[in-house]
Amino acid sequence: MKSVIPTDIDNATIGVAGREVRLTNLRKLFWPERGITKGALIQYYADVAPVLLPHIKDRAMVMKRYPHGAAGDFFFMKRAPAPRPSWIEICRIDHGHGNVIDFPIIQDRAALLWVINLGCIDLNQWYATCDDVDRPDYLHFDLDPGVGATFDRVLETGRVVGEALTALKMPSVVKTTGSKGLHVYVPIVRGPEQKQVWTFAKALAQALAARHPDLITAEYRVAKRPRGRVLVDYNQNRWGSTLASVYSARPRPEATVSTPVTWKEIDKGVRIEDFTLRNVPARIAKVGDLWKPLLAARGRVDLSQYV
Repeated sequence: MKSVIPTDIDNATIGVAGREVRLTNLRKLFWPERGITKGALIQYYADVAPVLLPHIKDRAMVMKRYPHGAAGDFFFMKRAPAPRPSWIEICRIDHGHGNVIDFPIIQDRAALLWVINLGCIDLNQWYATCDDVDRPDYLHFDLDPGVGATFDRVLETGRVVGEALTALKMPSVVKTTGSKGLHVYVPIVRGPEQKQVWTFAKALAQALAARHPDLITAEYRVAKRPRGRVLVDYNQNRWGSTLASVYSARPRPEATVSTPVTWKEIDKGVRIEDFTLRNVPARIAKVGDLWKPLLAARGRVDLSQYV
């Protein structure tokens, strides 16, 4: 059942599948230049919940909170705040030296709206599910334009990465980051530990940079990156790192969304600004979840054959 977020009051408590979710500051402008309120942001997430939730289920969530809207200051929060509703599930992750962090998990629409109400604009989930946080079920590449690199070069890099993965018989999916670049993901059979996944990603990124030195860099140190290149960022595969999830809104002036696209759309020249809070729900209704392969049991790559 679709959740309808009130637009004419600041605070409300709504029923979501038998649970009560308290929402606050609904009329606060999160994108003043667009007239988009916090309530509209929550409504967006309520609308896309059916396709979003399967991608973040059972994963620890790092909260990135924007209490003053998209253009305001933000802060990261890992520990689930207390007090909190009893139905917010927790993922306990040992970071060593006695540092055990209780992350919230977004298991359903009520938990999703509760987290967004904290001022989270984008969602940043753990790469592995909570039952084994050391063994991810996908690897990915963050294609990030450096100084002087256009988005057309990002698209070109995306094609290079996609073709390389195809040559390795690794099916991949791609999305806009909603910020500056692209994310390319590969569904893998859970088995290799995070460091092994990172090692493979690093080797491929460095090989592509060596093959396309005028386009791609794998240099993680900002000061040493050559100008005009696109970083194929393998280091985001390191343990404990996160990226904005699929269907995440982003704190850009255009209220963009990290949106799945097809490789044909990459060839045609999509733009970050093509996908926003206002049009992504309609796109999903038309094309469905283009990232379903990332959820399927079949078609996953056995990375142990490569590492």
